[in-house]
Amino acid sequence: MAAHLKGEKTQVLPDFLHLNDLACEAVGGKVLFGTDDFFAPAENLLKKKSPVFKPDEFTDYGKWMDGWETRRKRIPGHDWCIIQLGVPGIVHGFEVNTSFFAGNCAPRISIQAACLMQVDLPEFWPRGDRTGTAASDEELKAVKKMKSDEWTLLVPMKELKPRYLDTSHNYFSASCKRKWTHIRLNIYPDGGIARFKVYGVVQKDWSASGPNDLDDFVAMENGGICVGFSSAQLGHPRNILGLGRATSMEDGWETARRPDRPPVLKVDDKGILLVPGSEWAVFRLAHPCVITHIEIDTYHFKGNFPDTCKLEACVLNTQEEKDCITQKWNLKQDPKWNPLLSVTKLKPNKRHFFDGTTLQMEDVITHVRLIIVPDGGVSRMRLWGFPRALNK
Repeated sequence: MAAHLKGEKTQVLPDFLHLNDLACEAVGGKVLFGTDDFFAPAENLLKKKSPVFKPDEFTDYGKWMDGWETRRKRIPGHDWCIIQLGVPGIVHGFEVNTSFFAGNCAPRISIQAACLMQVDLPEFWPRGDRTGTAASDEELKAVKKMKSDEWTLLVPMKELKPRYLDTSHNYFSASCKRKWTHIRLNIYPDGGIARFKVYGVVQKDWSASGPNDLDDFVAMENGGICVGFSSAQLGHPRNILGLGRATSMEDGWETARRPDRPPVLKVDDKGILLVPGSEWAVFRLAHPCVITHIEIDTYHFKGNFPDTCKLEACVLNTQEEKDCITQKWNLKQDPKWNPLLSVTKLKPNKRHFFDGTTLQMEDVITHVRLIIVPDGGVSRMRLWGFPRALNK
């Protein structure tokens, strides 16, 4: 679907959307401060679930809204909030979702950022449910110490579009792609926003890791990212890199049902479906490595798990990956994918573990491709192994 990248005409979705949301509550993102939370608290901005609308629901302060909504300002200034990223990383872009905010959408926003140490942070009171409140004098005094008005400007003041389908998702590229820990979201002068996402890549310091240090090289908190996929109809494949086990099917990767399935399904002598199609997702690992253990988890997927999966791996440099992404991984000369995990039957709602005796390669790799047949959902994937240097 086309979308509006601010400052440009309608076009395809920006490339940074395949990266991880560093601010989501599911990875530990949290609101430290907000000038006003009268109609709906800023914590809603960081929810993983999509916003909803309840036409008949009201609070003691007005219409219930699934987002952050401030009161109609009658004093000088504008509203803003400070968000601590769940996992610090290099920020590439932002999504400001105004779904269901029609007559009460914030007209404009800007975004600032800082990279702070924990000792630089003032002590904040637990926010709790802030509906119906504004920042106290004590909170304003504490946040002033952060000098957030002086933080680096990543997105200058831009207009937002209200809730309509083709304009409710507003995208902005970060002007400075560096590591950040905290974000200041400014709205001008007041109003509401449903969701706020900060897309980026975690950059772990691997110099402290030795060759015998076991780690998960596809985990988002280590720097793993999704760089391509065939289908994300019901859930993006980047979700399977998330922290812990999935909270629901929405917290996993789920494809549409493939229309090329035979009218009557058959299986081979191993019980594997005989179907022509498959779905796939490609991931860049956090560091070149040798994989020794794999976990594929179908938790929550009970009537919609894949029949089988397999994993392939290869080595790609930065330019080769860029070319693959540009051509949607549909290249005349495909990367040389080598088998890592052979075709494996999956079960519903279950963690599947594979050790070195099952794996088919011991080479250093940088990318993997997960292939599921014919379609369905996976909640998590873990690729455990040891860091290695690439042969030059």
